[in-house]
Amino acid sequence: MGTTRWGILGAAKFAREHMGPAIAAAQGGELVALATSDALKAVPFQKFAPNLKVHTDYDALLADPNVDAVYIPLPNDLHQPWALKALAAGKAVLVEKPIGMNVAEIDELIAARDASGLLAAEAYMIVHHPQWQKMRELVQSGALGRLRRVSSTFSYDNRADESNIRHSAARGGGGLRDIGVYTLGGARFVTGQEPKRIISKQLTLEHGVDVHALVTAEFDDFTYDSTTSMRMTPYQCAEFHGEDAIARLSVPYNPLVYGEARLEVLKKDGSSEVFRWPSANHYVLQVEAFQRAMQGESYGCPLEFSRGTQAMLDEILA
Repeated sequence: MGTTRWGILGAAKFAREHMGPAIAAAQGGELVALATSDALKAVPFQKFAPNLKVHTDYDALLADPNVDAVYIPLPNDLHQPWALKALAAGKAVLVEKPIGMNVAEIDELIAARDASGLLAAEAYMIVHHPQWQKMRELVQSGALGRLRRVSSTFSYDNRADESNIRHSAARGGGGLRDIGVYTLGGARFVTGQEPKRIISKQLTLEHGVDVHALVTAEFDDFTYDSTTSMRMTPYQCAEFHGEDAIARLSVPYNPLVYGEARLEVLKKDGSSEVFRWPSANHYVLQVEAFQRAMQGESYGCPLEFSRGTQAMLDEILA
């Protein structure tokens, strides 16, 4: 397999700090182009991508024949429109979450993907981390016994950052679209189940976006609850509680930033087992998985999976 040449639309902070370096570090990947109207914003990228070509607008990057795949970290409301443009330009496209603002947008993207024959996917990095793959193996193998409860919390506090785009309803802000995709989608990924119904939702809104959300849902075999917040002390955890054991991820969503990836299994006989992944980088693993999928390998987070999480979000936000 040859080198996959990547371009990024926009010099977003997240691209600069996480996904840009991940592309540069990924085996078989090279960051070759960045689109930004401010040349100064390209300078930090050139530290890990010294041969970077800087385009002054997004369309110019999409027209660049030396770009094979495009990563899109733009504001939420621009994800799907620019993903469609990337496919139309003949580029594979990896798009930050949420990849669409509603199910209808994802359906349009699925149709465009199928018509183009190109890979399009959401940058849902957690499914590429070995801690989530291990949790799925434990749950689906029956190692926890019958699963009865899934519970997850993901929080941070950005109230002091009033200009943060997550506070803009027009740009698709809110905690659920930002981090709820992980608490909701993580349960779906591990269990392979879809919710039968949303039991309850308690949303606290500011300026038209959710800053705090408590959601409960009923699945076939278990009950689900999650808390997401942009107004609480930073914290995260995910628990899968069976009749024979409980398994807990202490840093499920951004290991290497918040803490070490760690999975603890507590069994009803009092014994326990701990798995650790101190150095696994799910952004690098995601890029490498995407590149393999460009060559025909199945991808861990197809658009159909993203659509399922978006369907939950649509119902909760309705």
